[in-house]
Amino acid sequence: MKYLLLSMLPVLCSLSARADDSLRYKIAQMLIVGFRGAELTGDNHIYRDVKNLRVGGVILFDYDAVSKTRGRNITSPAQLKKLCGDLQRLVDETLIISIDQEGGMVSRLKAAAGFPPTVSAKYLGTLDNADTTRRYAAQTAELLSRLGINFNFAPCVDVDVNPQCPIVGKVQRSFSAKPEVVVRHARIWIDEHRRQGVITSPKHFPGHGSSAADSHLGLADVTGTWTRQELIPYRQLVKSGRCDAIMVSHVFNRNFDSRYPATLSKKIVGMIRDDLKFDGLVVSDDMAMGAIVDSYSFEVALEKAVNAGIDMLVLSNNGKSYDAQIAPKAVEIIYSLVQEGRISKARISEAYSRIAAVKGRL
Repeated sequence: MKYLLLSMLPVLCSLSARADDSLRYKIAQMLIVGFRGAELTGDNHIYRDVKNLRVGGVILFDYDAVSKTRGRNITSPAQLKKLCGDLQRLVDETLIISIDQEGGMVSRLKAAAGFPPTVSAKYLGTLDNADTTRRYAAQTAELLSRLGINFNFAPCVDVDVNPQCPIVGKVQRSFSAKPEVVVRHARIWIDEHRRQGVITSPKHFPGHGSSAADSHLGLADVTGTWTRQELIPYRQLVKSGRCDAIMVSHVFNRNFDSRYPATLSKKIVGMIRDDLKFDGLVVSDDMAMGAIVDSYSFEVALEKAVNAGIDMLVLSNNGKSYDAQIAPKAVEIIYSLVQEGRISKARISEAYSRIAAVKGRL
């Protein structure tokens, strides 16, 4: 018996190593990572992150907030198309290549760099003309598809409760103060993206339109201003089968959770599953924003977000600091949390299955 057990040791060790590799792979697939560089080079960490670590996605920016310089990933249509193609060719599976291209003030693809001019959601909602919205949505979706970008963090479906909200109303990201107008134009936006094979992610659940603060900079408490009408766009879009993904914000809302902001709250993310009956992909807002990094360590933020039900974590590397090791650090932290029993393997597998389902539609 002793000799039998000894002979089986290499097999058991091999099986254990494969299980570890599989777990790390699933965890890496949960990451959407930001990086610097308008072209792909072998010494750029994103080359390692995509090819070796096998992160699930990347996110592109035109502006680097840390160095306060432009041209971070985007300088021209031809340059961007090559970058996206080079990234996609690093792996033999679909890589999510994402961007925030809402139009108006939130446009990574600017006319100054040779991209078509855009208009804001507020412009479209105020005009309230379906054909105009369809034209701009189709233009955006066709452009993204042609460039090789397959995931757009849009449309913004926040209801314009507070026109002076620094992150929504003041920068014209909301279609309207009327939920039915928001829904009408969001549907068109999503439909046109789907025609071009581009995934969309309505945001910022459970509603950021009533806040008086910017969650990029710190805590945005909407406890006293938030109303249930802000859930209407999500409810209607899910009901009509138009949600591929939903982005959760970092707003703090004591109506649902007196301890944690939405992204880290099992109660608030749980509303997406239990109240809206949505079983698709749930994505975090940028984990580099002040509302998170000012109050939580990286480990605590990852643990709380994953356990809350977040399937993909946006690590933009475009907040208050830049870390070329952020992806491997995140994988090892989450892996250790699983080994310690603080995150279950079932939660990782659940997230991975939703990621795979979305990638399967691209």
